[in-house]
Amino acid sequence: MQVRINEWNINYEILGEGNPVILLHGWLANLETMRPIANNLCQNFKVYLVDIVGFGKSDMPEHPLNTDDFGDFLKNFMDALDIKNPILIGHSNGGRTIINAVGRGIITANKIILIDSAGIKPKRNFIYYGKVYFYKFGKFILNLLPNIKPIKKFKENLRNKVGSADYRASSNVLKETLKNIVNEDLTELLPKISVPTLIFWGTLDTATPISDGRKMEKLIPNSGLIEYSGSSHFSYLENINNFNVVVNEFLKDDK
Repeated sequence: MQVRINEWNINYEILGEGNPVILLHGWLANLETMRPIANNLCQNFKVYLVDIVGFGKSDMPEHPLNTDDFGDFLKNFMDALDIKNPILIGHSNGGRTIINAVGRGIITANKIILIDSAGIKPKRNFIYYGKVYFYKFGKFILNLLPNIKPIKKFKENLRNKVGSADYRASSNVLKETLKNIVNEDLTELLPKISVPTLIFWGTLDTATPISDGRKMEKLIPNSGLIEYSGSSHFSYLENINNFNVVVNEFLKDDK
């Protein structure tokens, strides 16, 4: 399905019935990376899977965006589909989008789940940050494929090309957008999030370090942090069975 948001055609899916849940994927990803969560929650909730503007099957913006633009995108998506007081679940840049929209007070949420969320300004520059995202997402996708010789070779090539011409030749709009959002710090918005918030993090996350998760837990008043020891930036997928059990418990009164 598609909905028009500003000048963009936005791709989305709806699964299940009940109170609304919106799933927001991370940078360079698409709604498919959130499907394992949706397949669990759609048994009790109305789940919205969305390709955020610039990713998946949604339109690419004509000009670079900033974090407020992503927050506004979430608000406009909710308005267009008449979604009220949803449960919001965001991975990485999806989490950043939630922090921005809720922290600024432009939307209201029932509960929030942040997964290896972006939002705290990294100590490294955006080029490093982009390389990490590019490699982590590529590695994740490749790991879903059979571990046969051609795939192994493709993985090796991917590692060699991180930060090379492949990255430099990617969309200028996304590169400039990444530069914008990585240089923004949402720390001051975290104390303004008053709804129950559950935070998941991989202790070996190199894109958004575990220290960011611990800082978010301290600054978001009604929050708790679950750390997955030895897991990466995709900690929820690496621990999907446990993740779904914990999420079901957190949302058991919201069905």
